[in-house]
Amino acid sequence: MIKVLVVEDSLIMRKILSKIFAATSLFSVQCAADPYEARQVIKQFEPDVITLDIEMPRMDGVTFLRNLMKLNPLPVVMLSTLTQKGAEATLIAMEMGAIDFIGKPKADSSNQGLEEFAESLTQKVKVAAASYQIIKNNRLRSLFREKPTKISIPPEKIKGKVIGIGASTGGVEAIKLLLTNLSTQLPPIVITQHLPKSFSKKFADRLNGYVTINVKEAAQGEELLPGCVYIAKSTQHLQIISKRGKYFCALDNGPKVNFHRPSVDVMFDSLSSIAPENLLLVLLTGMGKDGAVAMRNQADKGAFCIIQDQQTSVVWGMPGSAYALGCADKVLPLTDIGKHIENHYR
Repeated sequence: MIKVLVVEDSLIMRKILSKIFAATSLFSVQCAADPYEARQVIKQFEPDVITLDIEMPRMDGVTFLRNLMKLNPLPVVMLSTLTQKGAEATLIAMEMGAIDFIGKPKADSSNQGLEEFAESLTQKVKVAAASYQIIKNNRLRSLFREKPTKISIPPEKIKGKVIGIGASTGGVEAIKLLLTNLSTQLPPIVITQHLPKSFSKKFADRLNGYVTINVKEAAQGEELLPGCVYIAKSTQHLQIISKRGKYFCALDNGPKVNFHRPSVDVMFDSLSSIAPENLLLVLLTGMGKDGAVAMRNQADKGAFCIIQDQQTSVVWGMPGSAYALGCADKVLPLTDIGKHIENHYR
């Protein structure tokens, strides 16, 4: 049984969340109306996972999380409003150690909407309970890994080449760790990370302030340039089109693929206009199988494919699906993927 502590100032939302967790024998749930009450409940209840609201009176969720991670680290899933302010606070929380996040349902959500929210929330809490040690180990490895040596990659080595990366659950932190200290002398990198509405711009901006390589949210018609990273917009598929030997971003409002828009499969499939020998694909941690089929298709044509290993993945769904299809040239721990990408172009 997973013991869940709900920290939420809204009485209505506390009732909704309690009902969701009480609907199955897998969970035992307690509630706290604010962080001060939560401190006492933590001592008595000893929760396995905390769901934490961001905006609360007396003490906000980010401040509470900062204190929690210093004094009594626990797996945390953030509940956020789908606003720019909520996105900023949630991404800060992820950097502090929160495992995942989910957008709050609207007060007027339909029964179907609430059912989808309940299914997603319970899945995220189960993942948080099971994967917390993996995340701690990844962070420790990133702190103590050897600093990469500065390498020089001749421009002709990256001309006409593209790197494609896909991720979902656990990917926010994984992408940050991967991009840290990557050389700016690499081909353009396109990334699809499953994110709620309003999150992709904030995610790109925060990455850009943290890593050396230039990171931005992909824009319609934007040309891909070496040394730049392009993050798929939260609500649109990112496709790459070729014109006169150059590559450009194309944003698409088409139907969801594998339950997602943006979809990794859609982005990987769109890279077919690039010669296979010029294409390197990476699948990081993530729930489900998005990206696996398209990676296999590109691998069959000759693209080089890397997947994150099971030991360092928060969820080995997407990379595990690709592995099952037999399309991985390399299966690597998260902290080794960046080094291998750079060595690939030497």
